[in-house]
Amino acid sequence: MGIRRWLVLVFVGELSLALGGAFALRQFYRDTEVAGPLQGLVYVATLQFLPYLARGVLLGVLGVGLFLLGSFRVMRAIMDPLRSPSTDQPLVEVIYQKRFLARGPRIVAIGGGTGLSTLLRGLKEQTSNLTAVVTVADDGGSSGKLTSQLGLPAVGDIRNCIVALADAEPLMAELLQYRFPESKLGGSDGETGGLGGHAVGNLLIAALTAVEHGDFEEGVRKMNRVLAVRGQVLPVSPTPLVLHAETADGSIVDGQSLIARTMGLERLWITPDDVEASDDALRAIAEAEIVILGPGSLYTSILPSLLMPAIRDALLASPALRIYVCNVATQRGETTGYDLADHVEALERHVAPGLVDVVLANSAIVAGDRARDRAGKDEASPEHGGGGEPVRLRWPPSTTVTPRLVLEDVVDPDRPHHHDPARLAAAIARVVERDGAAHRRGGIARSA
Repeated sequence: MGIRRWLVLVFVGELSLALGGAFALRQFYRDTEVAGPLQGLVYVATLQFLPYLARGVLLGVLGVGLFLLGSFRVMRAIMDPLRSPSTDQPLVEVIYQKRFLARGPRIVAIGGGTGLSTLLRGLKEQTSNLTAVVTVADDGGSSGKLTSQLGLPAVGDIRNCIVALADAEPLMAELLQYRFPESKLGGSDGETGGLGGHAVGNLLIAALTAVEHGDFEEGVRKMNRVLAVRGQVLPVSPTPLVLHAETADGSIVDGQSLIARTMGLERLWITPDDVEASDDALRAIAEAEIVILGPGSLYTSILPSLLMPAIRDALLASPALRIYVCNVATQRGETTGYDLADHVEALERHVAPGLVDVVLANSAIVAGDRARDRAGKDEASPEHGGGGEPVRLRWPPSTTVTPRLVLEDVVDPDRPHHHDPARLAAAIARVVERDGAAHRRGGIARSA
């Protein structure tokens, strides 16, 4: 935990103090004019009636016992009030965990949706040097209402990521995710006002932004601090983004919610054209050792952030190892029929060749009646966005430079359209262990 060196220093100081006292006592004892009748008392107190070895052993045992007892009582008296009521772990385990995580790699994860929050739940057990750069292009649900009414960027994905990284009590996380029912608290006569449909966490971010005089980024920073987030969650921009797409037949689709349900997407862009990226996000990318793209909706969660010129340029200039985590399953609409190579080709077509160094994909296909039942529930879930089929592992893609492909079992057996947080984090750790050093030495071997 980094405290042994200071304990040694304290011990050396106490030893020096004890030796100084011993020398003074010895001189006092020998000076008969000063000591006088106290010599007998000093004789007994210093155990001079025992052999030197016996005196050393007895005093050594007594000193060690008193030192340990005193240290334990002092630490307990100081630290007990600081122990979090939300954990049953001993304080020493909590301190060790925080120091261990503080030495973890500097990771930036870019994306949005449930995929990014799943990734963060796993990574926060490996490092606290973690930054989530979250898209602000969502135009549906509570986020869309707050954007239209207050002019705020989309906050829903930011809320999910903050909850995923928060060290708050489970009840607090449940509270932030609570969504007021539309039927009871919605606006009258079909209006969009009222609390109906809003998540408590979204309203809290909106309130903190108002407290900070409309500074959205500062409002999100305050939210990070209020919930003791392990790492930090940043909006990719303080300005709301609007997504636009062109399909294969030349049709134009506007808005994230519509694009997510559209097949045959050929081109994606954002407005406003001159949107500014978050300075904190750019700084985090420049300082990162690892940058992870995804998992998440390819066109509506990952690409919106990468389409911003400043983010794209920072990512291409970064010395970090860049990893793309492909979705476990396609999404009905935007990636219907896509295989692994299609995902990578679309990513590089919209951003830049050579964008990623490593592609991490799922190698395990969950089978059985239980998995099919759960997949059916996922497909019907609005949160999932309409599930598709497992992503077929066609490789390599038709790109100028072929990233290294890593196949791992990262699927959640009970939710076959989702990653398992622990498995995904462990797979990324293995990729970093294998490729991180090679990347720092001059790049991973890739085929043209």
